[in-house]
Amino acid sequence: MANERSLARAGYSVVTASDGEEALRTARSRVPDLILLDMLLPKLGGPEVLRALRKDPVTASIPVIVLSSLPQTNEAKLMQEGATAYFEKSQLELDQNGELLVYIVKKTLDLAPAD
Repeated sequence: MANERSLARAGYSVVTASDGEEALRTARSRVPDLILLDMLLPKLGGPEVLRALRKDPVTASIPVIVLSSLPQTNEAKLMQEGATAYFEKSQLELDQNGELLVYIVKKTLDLAPAD
């Protein structure tokens, strides 16, 4: 919730999903500029969501920042599967103001190819 508020305060429109299936439906219908993807989701886990996003022509080019409480040993595999960036939640939780997440989102969007 704090991450959502931080992004909204920075001027970003934030849409959330409560599980992996809803995340895929929302991404396909709204086609966001960027996706923050948690790896531990109900119904359909983060890795499955990432693979489905990359296989779908509608969502294949959307930058996906993976947020995980798991150690970065998974980073290489997730990057190979199409993640744009990987961050451990513990790193972001240390920043109480959400400035690091806002910075990461801004940098990722700045680097994303324009349509």
